[in-house]
Amino acid sequence: MRRLEFHLSKVEELYDAYCIQRRLRDGASKMVAAFNSATGSKEARESLSEANKGYRECTEHMCSLESELESQMGEFHVKMKGLAGFARLCAGDQYEVLMRYGRQRWRLRGRVEVKQIWDSEEYIFMPLVTELLSIKVTELKSLANHVVVGSVSCEMIDLFCPLPQTLAVDINDLGTVKLNLEVTWRYLNLSWSLLFL
Repeated sequence: MRRLEFHLSKVEELYDAYCIQRRLRDGASKMVAAFNSATGSKEARESLSEANKGYRECTEHMCSLESELESQMGEFHVKMKGLAGFARLCAGDQYEVLMRYGRQRWRLRGRVEVKQIWDSEEYIFMPLVTELLSIKVTELKSLANHVVVGSVSCEMIDLFCPLPQTLAVDINDLGTVKLNLEVTWRYLNLSWSLLFL
C-alpha cells in the first residue's frame, strides 16, 4: 500500500506541474496574440519575441511532463468480446474493427458463425494524457465494397479502475450495433483487481 501511495503522490505531483505549465502556456499564448495586434514598434517586437520564447519553453516542458506522466500510468489490456447487433448480424458477415489511440492502432477482423471468430482477441494500449480512443467498425462485403457501420470516440479516464470493466460501446447513432470489450487497467505488471482481492 505504501508503494501505491507513493506512486499516486508522484502521479499527482506530475499532473499538478503539467497543469501549471498549461496555464503558463495559455498566458504566453494570450501575450503573443496581444503583441501581434500591437503596433510594430521595436519594444513590441522584442516583447513578441520573448512571449514566443516563453510559449515554446512551456510547450517543451509540457511535452516532457506528459511523457513522464504517461510512463507512470500503467497499461490498458483490452479484450475483444464481440459485436452485438440486434438481428443486424448474420452468419457469414465479416467485420473489421479499427481502434486508434494516439499513434497506437489495433486492427482486427472477424466473422459471424455460430459464434464470432476474431483474428486477435487482446491488445495492450499505453495510456495517454490528451488522446481519445477512436473506434471504427466496417462491414466487409466484397473486395471493393466495404460499408462503414459507424465510428465513435471514447474518453479513457473512466477506465482507470481497480476491477476489469465490461464496456458496450454504441457504434452507430441508433445504438443497433454495439462493440463489447473488457478492459483491465494494470500497473507494475499486476492487475489492480489482484491487489484488492
